[in-house]
Amino acid sequence: MTTAALRGHSANLVGVSTELLASAAFNDSPLPLYIRGVHESHARLFDLLAAAGSHAEAANYFQGYMDATFRLQQTHPDVAGTRRFRASYLRLLKGWGYDANSREGAVLKGWAESRFGLFPTFHRTALKRFASDAWSRYVEEKMSSRFSNNDIYTQLDLLYEFCQWSLARWFLPGQHHLTLYRGVNDFCEDALRRGQPRPRSGQVLARLNNLVSFTARRGIACEFGDAILEARVPTAKILFFNDLLPHHALKGEAEYLVIGGDYRVTVSYL
Repeated sequence: MTTAALRGHSANLVGVSTELLASAAFNDSPLPLYIRGVHESHARLFDLLAAAGSHAEAANYFQGYMDATFRLQQTHPDVAGTRRFRASYLRLLKGWGYDANSREGAVLKGWAESRFGLFPTFHRTALKRFASDAWSRYVEEKMSSRFSNNDIYTQLDLLYEFCQWSLARWFLPGQHHLTLYRGVNDFCEDALRRGQPRPRSGQVLARLNNLVSFTARRGIACEFGDAILEARVPTAKILFFNDLLPHHALKGEAEYLVIGGDYRVTVSYL
């Protein structure tokens, strides 16, 4: 069985079938998504957020809660007795900012696979078959003990839920879509379902990686490639965006981390 033949696992943690979640139909008419058990297990955090008088205050509550709960400012000994930092959602974001195909990127894609059921389509190279060196390398990297300790998936669950709460409460209340842009030089990572390897300008159906970067600014997208993909992204599929937190490593590119699947994208060229 190939990864291209399947969109993802038969089960996920968001209560919407993976087949629907991966479809362009979901993106046209999205449903709200909640990762199972996060609000119940971290009720104190969401009580704090509800009392915040501004998003800046809420973001400080969130980062303080994360630091205290996961002891992110502390080091701990590894099996050799040396000191190393605990895995942190902020370190993953930093690694993604340098290279989405890094080990940190593999952990983030692994989280998207685990929670939303969607298989990645690209990590360093196209992931076309389970029984392949490329897939084995992805699995090895997403399970790397350097980045996968300290309940890192739970940290990312909380980041996603805080992002969703912030969009609904402060940034895009009542809105379900956001127009975002992605610049590419080729289409090896963004697999086109219809059209030529380098399509003409216009709308095409593309299967995006299970986690993918967009930007809110077309001018920034132009810096990353001569082909610009424009998409109406459901807010329910946004994991992170530039203004969500006061302290992180993705400042400056108006970047959004988006859950993938099949998207109707409009292609244009510089």
